[in-house]
Amino acid sequence: MISNRRKFITAATGGATAALAFPAIAQSLPNIKWRLASSYPKSLDTVFGGADLLSKRVAALTGGKFQIQVFAAGEVVPGLQVADAVQNGTVECGHTNSYYYIGKNKAFAFETTVPFGINQRQQNAWMYYGGGRELVSDFLKDFNIASFPGGNTGTQMGGWFRREVKTLADIKGLKIRIAGLGGEVFSKLGAVPQQIAGGDIYPALEKGTIDAAEWVGPYDDEKLGFYKVAKHYYTPGWWEPNSAYSFYVSLKEWEKLPKEYQAAFEAAAYAVNADMMAEYDAKNPAALKRLIANGVKLHPFSNEILKAAQDVAYAMYDEEAAKNPAFKKIYLSWVKFREDQLAWHRVAEQTMAAFSFNNKPTIKTVA
Repeated sequence: MISNRRKFITAATGGATAALAFPAIAQSLPNIKWRLASSYPKSLDTVFGGADLLSKRVAALTGGKFQIQVFAAGEVVPGLQVADAVQNGTVECGHTNSYYYIGKNKAFAFETTVPFGINQRQQNAWMYYGGGRELVSDFLKDFNIASFPGGNTGTQMGGWFRREVKTLADIKGLKIRIAGLGGEVFSKLGAVPQQIAGGDIYPALEKGTIDAAEWVGPYDDEKLGFYKVAKHYYTPGWWEPNSAYSFYVSLKEWEKLPKEYQAAFEAAAYAVNADMMAEYDAKNPAALKRLIANGVKLHPFSNEILKAAQDVAYAMYDEEAAKNPAFKKIYLSWVKFREDQLAWHRVAEQTMAAFSFNNKPTIKTVA
């Protein structure tokens, strides 16, 4: 199911464009059917809905001649094997997070996020205008993958814990579901990280197989019911200051596509990338209120934990860059871009946000 906003975008923008282009497309271009494997269950209408929106936009922009059938996690391949399915040709494309595949190469992390990295706006700026897409594309050629930004959650929450974690000592031995490089930071802090697909997290947390789990934020976390089995909700998700999704496409299949279909796919992916963040921003506030009303206890991570985790993270990046040329090539671009972005965002964004968060205006509503 997709949101009303997505339906509007598809009908108003995609439909209008398709109406203008359809006669030429119908006469000269082939009918093509692709399969898309998602890393997410259908119950998560935000992230799974991103692939659904892509499919509808591509069909609208091509007069129905380019069809992409979307499959939820597990229907074709398990959620954490989407990149492999695209790489080996099991499916033509997928919707996933790149950091699921750091076991292949830690350089995969940058396309999604790294601990204590950049936020959603800064990620888009780096990808679209800071050389990020070019670096990622060059890296992914060896995996037969072309990639397109496909959504973002913004800064995520710090996850659900069965007990409070106040100090570094509380991290020792903690069994936590976490993906990407954040898991490696937790490991260096003494925790026991585990990578579990979204649909399998709740039963693991309920049975006590794990002590804690991070997922996304209030709207999605509420849907998965974590608050029923773990009442302590932490912030911020320092391991995901943004979390970017990607559309992975078989490079061989991409090169076969008519240019018109490539343009349609890119336009649709761009729409998803903008739409998902807007939907999360609209839905998370109400979801957080409901969670608190259901007895959830909201906690900030202590400065002790945050500082130790940041120190571990950047030491890990330096260590990886020293031995991994692919990681180093992307990291050098990324870290310079990050420093420039932080310098700029301190000037206006941080100043405005700090004032707004700490000073509530007097509002007299006029009927």
